[in-house]
Amino acid sequence: MSENQWRPALAPALMLRHDSVRGTDLLVLPERVVVLEGHAGQVVGLCDGTRTVRGIVDELAERHPGAPVATEVPCFLDRLHQEGWLT
Repeated sequence: MSENQWRPALAPALMLRHDSVRGTDLLVLPERVVVLEGHAGQVVGLCDGTRTVRGIVDELAERHPGAPVATEVPCFLDRLHQEGWLT
């Protein structure tokens, strides 16, 4: 599916949580927890099924001018999709 059509969302069994003690975002899976580094939590937080990948990239580019979001975010989302964490 192209990034103009795919509207990524967390898989039903997953949750995004913020660990205030560690100051990091966590992806909570049924039998494990994945620590999201850097701005990964922001990216995953935008995966609510309403935005296309292009929409997510555009929003992040506005928030973080000059960051390489156009190249890095689609690859990151594709990896999460391959893991089965995004639908």
